[in-house]
Amino acid sequence: MSKPRSLVVILGPTASGKSSLSVKLARYFSGVVISADSRQVYRNLNIGTAKITRTEMKGVPHFLLNVASPRGQYSVSRYVRDVRRVLAKLPADQPIFLVGGSPFYIKALTTPNSFSTIPPDPKLRRRLAKKTASQLLVILQHLNPDRAKNIDSANRRRLIRAIEISKHQTPPLIAETPALFPRILKIGLQLPRPRLYHRIDTRIDRRLKHGLVQEVARLHRYGLTWKKLDSFGLEYRFVSRYLRGQLSLPATTAALKSATHDFARRQMTWWRRESDIHWITKSTDAKKLIGKFLEI
Repeated sequence: MSKPRSLVVILGPTASGKSSLSVKLARYFSGVVISADSRQVYRNLNIGTAKITRTEMKGVPHFLLNVASPRGQYSVSRYVRDVRRVLAKLPADQPIFLVGGSPFYIKALTTPNSFSTIPPDPKLRRRLAKKTASQLLVILQHLNPDRAKNIDSANRRRLIRAIEISKHQTPPLIAETPALFPRILKIGLQLPRPRLYHRIDTRIDRRLKHGLVQEVARLHRYGLTWKKLDSFGLEYRFVSRYLRGQLSLPATTAALKSATHDFARRQMTWWRRESDIHWITKSTDAKKLIGKFLEI
């Protein structure tokens, strides 16, 4: 009798070390990695998203990286379809490591019927397009306070979509998606806040030193508008402003670090609401949890 498909979720705030830990664990348990990162699905967004390199993968198969053009939009529903295609090619008893910091991607795979199928509302979108991010956030706070607490408050595209869903989702309309994984183990990486912030700052300095500005400039040269780059958030937003002369490089660095600290706090606020996450501080703890989990 074949074993039911098992999913190990490795989650946590940005810069907490999810990618490197997942490679170690996947190698040890002969598993594969599926990315759950809403920006790493796009081709050529590499340095700014801390996308794992072929060398860093150490032979572990990785899926759902570089599957979409940054000129288009990649949705949660498409993500679920792509995961289904990946699973169809893998042995049913092979451990799957879902790794990333995008809560909606993870929720879509671990919680059946969790993502909205509400279609776009062009009339509403045209009206909202005239408003600033601050004005959009106020509207969302009125409609859906919980969503407003965790959204990227500077991302107008996401704010508009959240408002669109909140206005029309009464009662909620949800996709009929049966559970993909009968068995799920969620492991969260937990770091003291000062240490996490230090890791964030160090990583930003390293990215700027090793070509982040050049990557954003290249994406713009290849046809991505400043507005589109801004929609990718954080690194792409602030570096694009630097390239437009709106910020100096020191101001860009400081603003990016501050915004990323805030982003990490919002990620943890989201995850803290989940009662089934096993929070760890050592990789050996993860190995023990997974070893026990896989012994059916």
